[in-house]
Amino acid sequence: MTEQHLLTQRTARFYTIGLPSDAVTDLWLVCHGYGQLARYFLRHFAPLDNGRTVIVAPEAFSRFYLDGFSGRVGATWMTKEDRLAEIDDQAAYLNLLLQTQLQQLPAHVRVTIVGFSQGGATVSRWLASGAAPVHRLILWAASFPEDIDFTSGKAAFTNLPVAIVYGTQDEFITPESLLKKQQLMADLSINPRIYTFEGSHTLHAETLLKVGAEL
Repeated sequence: MTEQHLLTQRTARFYTIGLPSDAVTDLWLVCHGYGQLARYFLRHFAPLDNGRTVIVAPEAFSRFYLDGFSGRVGATWMTKEDRLAEIDDQAAYLNLLLQTQLQQLPAHVRVTIVGFSQGGATVSRWLASGAAPVHRLILWAASFPEDIDFTSGKAAFTNLPVAIVYGTQDEFITPESLLKKQQLMADLSINPRIYTFEGSHTLHAETLLKVGAEL
């Protein structure tokens, strides 16, 4: 048996808040976590809607029923199956999405990337390719992936402001996992700013605005 691959076109779905105009100063591209859908995830970023910001939420290609064979649907960026092809497809998807948005916006616009939970690993792998013009990275309740290519990926994070944000009651964040994440980032010469809030595995409007203003 021989495994083979065929490159095909896919229809990607994404949602936006804000309209492109000459007044826009900021573009946020925000990636959801496991089992979420982009239209619901994007609602958490409504506090950023100030007339000068466009927020774009891409949705992962793979959708599935969250419970059984019907009902609520979620999406996932990848599984362990055929993961290298999935990573390449994600990078192509996010690069194209970012390019199409930047073509509609002023040349000086600041680009902020947010990865929540599983979306954090997704955007980290994407940025490690070095192809995206990004000014800030926010990893929210997210693990920095251990499989980052340290040879080519290091340059992509050089001088890139990075924030790690998590809730103090987040069941997925332990002192051990946080220390491991920080060590991985140190290997890439990343010195992140760390923000916490009282809460669990979720976003937090007040903290979101604070990180956006300070990072």
